[in-house]
Amino acid sequence: MSDFTAQTTETMIRSRKAPRTEFYVYFALIFAATLPLACLTWGLSAARQMSLPSKGPIARAWGQARIITPAIFSA
Repeated sequence: MSDFTAQTTETMIRSRKAPRTEFYVYFALIFAATLPLACLTWGLSAARQMSLPSKGPIARAWGQARIITPAIFSA
């Protein structure tokens, strides 16, 4: 016999909510941690190529934070 009370529609709705505050806190911390390294790599890339890269340091750090943060929450 199956137990249908364990997963009610209310529980299913709660699990589909938008990311919580904890996700945004982790995202902000990871973004702040990756920003200096992204600035350094952007500057080195610009000096090596003698032109500005298409992706700036903020976009690089944002991309890294978008990759790392969900990996933490899925573990």
